[in-house]
Amino acid sequence: MNTWPIHSLIASLILTCTAISDEPKPAVLINAGDYETIQAALNALPASGGMVRLPPGTIEIDKPLEIKTPETRIEGSGASTHIKNSNSTGKPAFLIQPGNFAEDNKAKLWRIQLGNFRISGNEKSGDGIRAVNIQEIFLQGMSIDHNGGHGIALIDCYEDPRVSDSILTYNKKAGLYIDGNHDIVVNANHFEENEDAVVCIDSFNLCMNGNNIDDHLGNGVVIENTYGSVVSGNMIEECNGTAIILDRDCYGITLSANVIAHHLKGGIDLRDANGCTVSGNTFVLTHHFGVKMSGESGRNTVTGNNFSNTYIGGGLDKRPSEGKTPMHIDIGTGVVLKGSRHIIISGNSFSGMDQGAVSGSGGCRSILVNGNVITDINRRSDQPTRAIDLGDGENCLIKDNLIDTP
Repeated sequence: MNTWPIHSLIASLILTCTAISDEPKPAVLINAGDYETIQAALNALPASGGMVRLPPGTIEIDKPLEIKTPETRIEGSGASTHIKNSNSTGKPAFLIQPGNFAEDNKAKLWRIQLGNFRISGNEKSGDGIRAVNIQEIFLQGMSIDHNGGHGIALIDCYEDPRVSDSILTYNKKAGLYIDGNHDIVVNANHFEENEDAVVCIDSFNLCMNGNNIDDHLGNGVVIENTYGSVVSGNMIEECNGTAIILDRDCYGITLSANVIAHHLKGGIDLRDANGCTVSGNTFVLTHHFGVKMSGESGRNTVTGNNFSNTYIGGGLDKRPSEGKTPMHIDIGTGVVLKGSRHIIISGNSFSGMDQGAVSGSGGCRSILVNGNVITDINRRSDQPTRAIDLGDGENCLIKDNLIDTP
């Protein structure tokens, strides 16, 4: 009979026991109402994660609620669950980041989800949700308002962040701030009266569709140093700034099928954007410009858009009448080029323009303007301009446009 030496048997038993004790605890379901504080409930999650159910009611906090475990979902009871941040030193309501982030700023957590509750703050508080180095974060059905920072800040949440079906309102900074993310989904959200609605910087593959963006103190969507993205099917209305801005080496971005209405600075500003498409959008009542491109922008296509004033009502008042705001001015603007190059402007409709439809200055080069319909221009111009005027542009072609000037 073969027998193991006693020391080998003991060693085997020790290894077996160690392996058993090292096995992670299974994910758990925690009812936060059973704990003294929400943080105590979050701290009760094992390393393997789980779900924390938040009870109805208003829960006031004065320091961040910290989530440090992966595979974790925080679930509320709809708007009846209200986390109210009374902090006055710029701290967020929720801070989601790896527990060892201070020692290793490249550490990551995977698959954190927050859903179906409200977070509010005050002018001196920080972000509603601040997530750092979280992979596959998913935020859905959230109401986030009146925070002193961003509504949601996603910092280096590189893999597949998703924000959907949420309402982000009255935050002093952006409703949603995205920095260093990729393969991003922002879908079917409502943004109202933040500083900017969405800011996306140093990222790529933003997919932003079907959002309602209204009444912002600054701009609608600001995208910087980002490529390979699409912004489509959004309603963007009444920003004091510009509806969409592309800046700092943006390229390969499509802006399509958006309604861009009533913006005091302009519609789409391609400040530094190349290889981009602006198609099928409706520009109505955009002050200063519908689409503008700078000398840092080129190889762009502007096609199939409608640029117009209201047509019905509004009149030709140059300034708002008593009791009205600049938003009440009936205005129409088209495409403005300043030193841009290799641009196609085709198949668009321009009607009710304050001045001309397409203007260029600053040495534009290789501009093709063809197949556009232009009518009712120079409605508000003291010095009428040509429908299409590329100034000192070089190697430009203007042909086959239908211009109807009464």
